[in-house]
Amino acid sequence: MKVRAQAPSIKNSTNFNVVADSKTAVGTTLENLKAAIAGETGAYTKYMTFANAAKEQGYDQIARLFTATAAAELIHIDLEYAVVAEMEPNYQKPTAAAPLAYACDLNLISGANGEIYEASDMYPAFIKKAQEEGNLKAVNVFTRAKLAEAVHAERYLAAYNDIDAPDDDKFHLCPICGYIHKGEDFEKCPICFRPKATFTAY
Repeated sequence: MKVRAQAPSIKNSTNFNVVADSKTAVGTTLENLKAAIAGETGAYTKYMTFANAAKEQGYDQIARLFTATAAAELIHIDLEYAVVAEMEPNYQKPTAAAPLAYACDLNLISGANGEIYEASDMYPAFIKKAQEEGNLKAVNVFTRAKLAEAVHAERYLAAYNDIDAPDDDKFHLCPICGYIHKGEDFEKCPICFRPKATFTAY
């Protein structure tokens, strides 16, 4: 993802359309926030399961990618939970059961498919509803998550394509929005402009 002169947003970007065959059930913004938390919780559990499987299968770099992406999902959960807590203080975060893990290449495709769904369907639909309700905090949180999820899908597909040609690059996680950069050639987050020095390396 390239760094732009201004941080990407719903106002200055053209990739926030909802897919034509949307599978997302849209409720109120509060309901959508809870649905997003549940989805991110499931993704976190899935990616930690896939990280362990990748390590067991001998794919150390891919294990690090799954671990970094799981940590990114925790960032999204915390951002969404903070908005929910303002609206419903007694809300409790959900849990998710660990899924089965398969061969590493199939786990990468599973991860990519989930991230593409969130980036092209779920979050754009939730953003549209939050705009209609005038909930700017939800719009901002959903926007950052949507942008990061698209990059996560890109990372998974790149790992899939290069599964038999790994390198030693580290993955760097932005602590604010969950963006993940591969390698050292960057200065700041292209989503929220957080400087490289604040990133966590995996």
